[in-house]
Amino acid sequence: MAQIAVVGAGSWGSALSIVLSDNEHQVRLWGRDEEQIKEINEKRTNEKYLPEIHLPGNIKGYTNLANAIDGVEAILIVVPTKAIRKVLRDIKPNLKKPVTFIHASKGIEPDSLKRISEMIEEEIPQQLRKSVVVLSGPSHAEEVSLRQPTTVTSSSLQIEEAEYVQDLFMNMHFRVYTNADLIGVEIGGALKNIIALCAGLTNGLGFGDNAKAALMTRGLAEIARLGIKLGANPLTFAGLSGLGDLIVTCTSIHSRNWRAGNMLGKGMSLDEVLNNMGMAVEGVRTTKAAFQLAEREGVEMPITSVLYDVLFKSKQPHDAVDELMGRVKTHEVEDLSL
Repeated sequence: MAQIAVVGAGSWGSALSIVLSDNEHQVRLWGRDEEQIKEINEKRTNEKYLPEIHLPGNIKGYTNLANAIDGVEAILIVVPTKAIRKVLRDIKPNLKKPVTFIHASKGIEPDSLKRISEMIEEEIPQQLRKSVVVLSGPSHAEEVSLRQPTTVTSSSLQIEEAEYVQDLFMNMHFRVYTNADLIGVEIGGALKNIIALCAGLTNGLGFGDNAKAALMTRGLAEIARLGIKLGANPLTFAGLSGLGDLIVTCTSIHSRNWRAGNMLGKGMSLDEVLNNMGMAVEGVRTTKAAFQLAEREGVEMPITSVLYDVLFKSKQPHDAVDELMGRVKTHEVEDLSL
């Protein structure tokens, strides 16, 4: 039995807390909202994020971050990417011994173009972290909290640390594989949100399954193209954190990014969409970061480019589709080896 701090009391943090709790770990779930944490501790619910789900008794809510991480052996980061550096800077002075850092967030930081593991390594000194591990894959919080079958990937540069996290989480409802390709797992998990935004957008425009299938297929090629240029293993993108995550995020009503794209396709502005969602839509920031990465690395990413124009340059969604369909002819199968 381990003491684990889960930093982020949203839907995903709460769902992963349930998995850890089912494995008889003591879970300290941290959030900023005092009323939300009071509800978790007194009613054993988190209605805003996981309606009608009961939280087991070995999940304890905290608003004091120092108390939440005191004495734990692992810290699971489950906050939006825009909040990660602030949270890490709050964690750092309160660490008394090295811990394993696990993150289950999916995104890339614009401008710095850092993956989340790189942000953790920058903010937390090496003497205060045993390792950095990412937990990623096709996993909606709503289904995980209901203990429906789910399979994900644990990845770290130190495979024994990935196996440690595998042991923490794996049970009969939540199967965990390991993968040594940290870059590929993070890139796949982040960039699939871009394609999910586009999938929702095509639905909002009234297009059907043909368009979605084409988008997902060419989107996966685009994700792999950038990931491989950054040093990822091509096979990772055919796995859970690549194709698997892409399928679930592009085809489900649970997907925030799909819902946001759907609203965009129906004519809402980006500000209207974000206000309507009330929760982080990671694909928006990731689109900006991926566009910048593609420019820096000289990688062609046409889907990402037109979505960037829709989100940040007021391009009309119909015009974006026309631009994609009117591109110069090319081969489908490309040589991704670099």
